[in-house]
Amino acid sequence: MDGYTRMNKIKEDFMRIVFLAAACASILCVALICVFLFANGVPAIGKIGFVKFLTGQEWRPGNNLYGVWPMILGSLYVTAGAIVTGVPVGVLAAVFMARFCPDWLHRLLSPAISLLAGIPSILYGFFGLVVMVPAIRVVSGGSGKNILTASLLLGMMILPTIISVSETAIRAVPESYYQGALALGATHERAVFFSILPAARSGIMAAVILGVGRSIGETMAVIMVAGNQAVVPDSIFNGARTLTANIVLEMGYAADLHREALIATGVVLFVFILLTNLSFSYARLAKKG
Repeated sequence: MDGYTRMNKIKEDFMRIVFLAAACASILCVALICVFLFANGVPAIGKIGFVKFLTGQEWRPGNNLYGVWPMILGSLYVTAGAIVTGVPVGVLAAVFMARFCPDWLHRLLSPAISLLAGIPSILYGFFGLVVMVPAIRVVSGGSGKNILTASLLLGMMILPTIISVSETAIRAVPESYYQGALALGATHERAVFFSILPAARSGIMAAVILGVGRSIGETMAVIMVAGNQAVVPDSIFNGARTLTANIVLEMGYAADLHREALIATGVVLFVFILLTNLSFSYARLAKKG
């Protein structure tokens, strides 16, 4: 083995160690977060009562009432609304960008979508508060701060993630799929929607998972437009408080059992996100099977 080959082998071994250390560091960070959440949150759930904590409909720290059911429903409703409004628009926009958009227009739209992904959440919140809330108020009455407003705003916020990841997945499909569909007599539109799009399903599902993860974890924008009432919502025109908003709004002054209950809310949020990702992964595997 000459010196050049030996040096390359040393470099490869060193970089392998660096990559392994980076992977282990990432896993360690996630493990530490899990340990902190469960070590501080599970005892609080035990003190309050598992069933009482999850299904209780009253959140009154002053009376030692800690029920997160309204926040769970609020998170579910807002996230579902974001999926309904954001996913179809995002996927169709990605299809247009990948297979229908002229090159000159793509050069304009692609940086614009990237710019949307870089806008801070607080600015989205200001837009929702100044523009969307008054518009919803005119349509539905009330304050305008409700589940519908939060869903529309979150649907807008997840668009850049869904569009960029879905477009990448669509462009990764081999061109032979498209050419084969045309050879069988399909039109351009049918070849895209019935050949290219199903082949990119895995990547599109990953885009949806990332978008849902952002919508579940979003806090500031939701606080500004959702109304933040810790009550069970019975309409999309009612205000709601999400799990993340509940933590942020009260953690600054919480103490003792109240603080532990907020950390326990973080445990519920963690499990909620985990179950959501597992559900999407199972659905993707089921479709493959």
